[in-house]
Amino acid sequence: MRHEIEVELINEQGMHTRPAKLFVETAVKFTSEIEVSYDGLSANGKSIMGLLGLLAYRGCRLVISATGDDAKPAVEALAGLVNSGFNE
Repeated sequence: MRHEIEVELINEQGMHTRPAKLFVETAVKFTSEIEVSYDGLSANGKSIMGLLGLLAYRGCRLVISATGDDAKPAVEALAGLVNSGFNE
């Protein structure tokens, strides 16, 4: 199964090391393959370096997609994290 959602980065510094770490820590709890896309670039949602490589800043719209048995809960959990501003 595949599921995806678009979210906006609302935290002040965008996707820097701490949010990327939190994103990956959440993503690895799921068995689905997770991808994050922005501005024509895609990254493995379970890779801190991949996420940092997107160079996503505040206001950017990211597409989080997952493929696998737990795709929907994975995307919902990750979208919730982004929508919380990574609790910053």
